[in-house]
Amino acid sequence: MNALVATNRNFRLAARLLGLDSKLERSLLIPFREIKVECTIPKDDGTLASFVGFRVQHDNARGPMKGGIRYHPEVDPDEVNALAQLMTWKTAVANIPYGGAKGGIGCNPSDLSISELERLTRVFTQKIHDLIGVHTDVPAPDMGTGPQTMAWILDEYSKFHGYSPAVVTGKPIDLGGSLGRDAATGRGVLFATEALLNEHGKTVSGQRFVIQGFGNVGSWAAQLISENGGKVVAVSDISGAIKNSKGIDIPALLKHVKETRGVKGFHGADSIDPKSILVKDCDVLIPAALGGVINRENANEIKAKFIIEAANHPTDPEADEILSKKGVVILPDIYANSGGVTVSYFEWVQNIQGFMWDEEKVNNELRTYMTYGFKAMKEMCKAHNCDLRMGAFTLGVNRVARATVLRGWEA
Repeated sequence: MNALVATNRNFRLAARLLGLDSKLERSLLIPFREIKVECTIPKDDGTLASFVGFRVQHDNARGPMKGGIRYHPEVDPDEVNALAQLMTWKTAVANIPYGGAKGGIGCNPSDLSISELERLTRVFTQKIHDLIGVHTDVPAPDMGTGPQTMAWILDEYSKFHGYSPAVVTGKPIDLGGSLGRDAATGRGVLFATEALLNEHGKTVSGQRFVIQGFGNVGSWAAQLISENGGKVVAVSDISGAIKNSKGIDIPALLKHVKETRGVKGFHGADSIDPKSILVKDCDVLIPAALGGVINRENANEIKAKFIIEAANHPTDPEADEILSKKGVVILPDIYANSGGVTVSYFEWVQNIQGFMWDEEKVNNELRTYMTYGFKAMKEMCKAHNCDLRMGAFTLGVNRVARATVLRGWEA
């Protein structure tokens, strides 16, 4: 099931639980605006190359739209649409004053030089600059992009609108980025995991973790889990997968990955088939890579007691049902990985105020938001007698629906 179909399905289930008016339900589902632009750039060899860029702005009832920009070969309208909608519910679950958006360019960044990536980013910004803004739509990094990409967007946008650091988040610190932003999604995963385990009378310490994906989110989650006594027994990334039942030395692995750009070949663990990573024996499974990796083909083989969705849409609805029957507890993506957008909100606030916070304040505020979010989600679970995914969706959809009606929506 593709991401858009799955997201729409979860939304409709939540709308039914909430008893939303059918016209309001339809209104909430339709994106505010969809943008598709052609981006042609000269390559370093003098030839021209064309790429298609997208920006879907889903909802602005609760504030400016917010969402990442990804550079990936598989970026397409359906995926961007689904992720924009997920951001609407995610920002509402996190209780930050944003709506949802998402964007991307269909390209393989590893095939482009730094100068080509800069030209592509600037052309994309030129095409959408009048549709984004500090109080309209605030992009952020995603897969294949990072602080440098945001710096280029900031610079290009500022040529048209004057210096506007709050137009993007996830920027370099020297351009108004927030301390703690790099680790934010991974740290949010830690806080979310702590909240869930505490609910079940457990702590991170002593639990065995498997992490699929060792990029920014997965590596930070592994580092912070390890520092808090958790035992990371297997990890994977695009280069391969490794396991050590006694626990992987995460600081040593981070050093290895920095030197070799992948987990493959790490001497402190055994190499395993990357396809087997999701079904390894563990207490907590953290998918932190692409969507749709947990599906009906592998759900029955999963041995974890808890799944923390650090990636967007890693679990298909069919797998949800299988895992639920097995008693596996799934902490949904729209709560579990909301640490990144929460600290992006903190960055935006700092830029608007012109007053920067120290890292301790950022981390403490993030813990407060993640703790509050978990409690609010659990309250919706009790109110509607539903699982955590529907608890999160009903929480987010209800907040957006209420804001929409209060702003004057009429059936």
